[in-house]
Amino acid sequence: MNWNRRSVLLSLLAAPLAASEKPPTHRAKVTRLFRSPEGNPNALAATPEGLWVAEQISDRAYLLDWKTGEVLKKLDTESSNTSGMGFGGGYLWMGANGGPIGRLPRPNEPKFGRIVQVDPDTGRTIGMFPVPDGGGVHGVLYADNSLWITCFKWNAVVRIDPLTFKAGERFPLHLTRPHGLAWDPPGMWVGYSNDYVFLKQDISDGHVLEVVTLEKGKDPDPHGMDMYQGKMYYCDAGIAPPGVYSNSPGAGYIYRIDW
Repeated sequence: MNWNRRSVLLSLLAAPLAASEKPPTHRAKVTRLFRSPEGNPNALAATPEGLWVAEQISDRAYLLDWKTGEVLKKLDTESSNTSGMGFGGGYLWMGANGGPIGRLPRPNEPKFGRIVQVDPDTGRTIGMFPVPDGGGVHGVLYADNSLWITCFKWNAVVRIDPLTFKAGERFPLHLTRPHGLAWDPPGMWVGYSNDYVFLKQDISDGHVLEVVTLEKGKDPDPHGMDMYQGKMYYCDAGIAPPGVYSNSPGAGYIYRIDW
């Protein structure tokens, strides 16, 4: 997407705001922190204990030290093609975006999109739930005592009750390939990988409150994302649809965004 088209689109997204209240837009300052353990990080979940990172090929979950990237925990999980992850309610919630990428399938491994509820101490599967719209999932967040996931067929971020897995309220997605969610009330940051932009959207109606932009070809590709202590973190898995290596020069690393 060229800048003129993006500017027009972002102006339209801000339509619920008065003309004098266009959302502030920031150019991201990207700092490389450390490499993920396996080099294909595709989901992040920020906690005080460390940064959870999910690898897209092996579908292992790692808890990494915030300062050094040292591995604090390593879990084998039953997720596949992991493309989103949240932490809350005592569990990891992993977005399994269908069948495996870059490895052979396990016996009886499902190929449909689902959320895998994982014990964060053992990696044992506690529950497995289909995505409500029956499609894939690239964003998972646990916040406000709820799960929030991207539903592609509904083109929305949907609140899910983690006890019943019933879908509740939702707000619309605006661009393609949403990938990564972060809580920042009254809004939620949504990363849009194809457009190299993060939109902070109001959870009540989806209108844009704030914008952070990356530069395609210069900045690492945006995949998993979360926020911690007011800072945004994201990763570059080095894999792009339909499951091919992207040759991104930033692949395999965790980054912090300042603005």
